[in-house]
Order: sequence, then structure tokens, then C-alpha cells
Amino acid sequence: MQRPMLVLPLCLGLCACQSENPYRAESVPLPPAPAQADHTLDLSAYPPAPLDFARYRTWSWLAPPTGTGELSAEQVLQILGSGLEQRGLRQARPGQAADLQARAELRVEQRLYQSYDDYGGWYGYGHHHWHDHYGLYGQVPVVRTYRRPVLVLRLDLIDAGSGQQVWSGVGEAGGYADRSTEALRQATRNALERFPPN
Repeated sequence: MQRPMLVLPLCLGLCACQSENPYRAESVPLPPAPAQADHTLDLSAYPPAPLDFARYRTWSWLAPPTGTGELSAEQVLQILGSGLEQRGLRQARPGQAADLQARAELRVEQRLYQSYDDYGGWYGYGHHHWHDHYGLYGQVPVVRTYRRPVLVLRLDLIDAGSGQQVWSGVGEAGGYADRSTEALRQATRNALERFPPN
């Protein structure tokens, strides 16, 4: 008897809630397309064609790099030029237009390195046949922090015709304080490792 009495108010409440929705779905129509839309190709809608790096044969300096620390400007120019030549790029002759312009930045950074060693010792008595080992074992971690100079080279190649940067590479080499020319050769090899890109 109680259930029908509960159901009746619920049904009346639901009937009272049914009313017309005050919100209407309306939209403004899209404006018509321009008249030239069907005749024009929108190149921004497509990814750019991959660059053909085989067409780049010669290069020249956009701004010649300067020496740094132990390295003179002549050493820097010679080593970087040799690295580019090993990648198939020839330096343009004076007065000749180059396909690429090169820009290089050299800097020496101080890096912190850490080495971690565990030193331990054992003191006590042990019997091999009975495996009775009594003693004390201790281990002490030793962390050493040291600073090393690292040569960092950033090399940018710019299309001489369009003025757009087409490639960039960064290379690092340690041991700059002891063998600066070898460090620059290593940094150049590391920077040009992925040139030309596949």
C-alpha cells in the first residue's frame, strides 16, 4: 500500500518537470569561398619537401670564427675547413658565390664530474671447512668531484640563396687544457657526425 503512494508523487513530479526547452540550436552559415580558392594551391597545408643536400657543393664563412684560449684564429679556420671538406663541401674561391654560408661558435665550459669509489675492509676470524666466519666488515663510499674544461662547438650552415638555416650541429670534446687542437678536431667530428642528414 505504501509503494503506490510513493510512486504517485514521483510520477506527478516528473510530469510537472516536462516543459519546452528554451534553448534552440542555431548557427550562422559559413561565408562563401573566395573566387580564386579552387585555382590556388595552398602550400602551407603540406609539409615542405625534404632538402637535397647533394646540391650543396661549396661554402664560405658568414663571419669567420675567432680563436679561443690556446687556439688561434688560423688554427680554428683550418680545422673547421678540413672537417667540412671531409663531408664533401669545398670552400668557395675568393670572388666565387658559395652554395652555403657557415657560422661557427666556440666556447670553453667548465664541467663538474664525479667519481664514486667504495672502500671496505674485513677483520675477524674464519674457518674454511666449517664455514664459521666471525668478524666485522665495513664499507665507506668516497665521492670525488673535479672540474674539467670542455670545448663546445656549434656549427650552422645557411643556404646562401634563401638565407635560411638548413642544418645545425653541436660537438663537444674534453681534454681541452692539454691538447687544444686535438679537442677542436674531435669537437668538429662530433658536430659534423650527422651531416648530411639522411
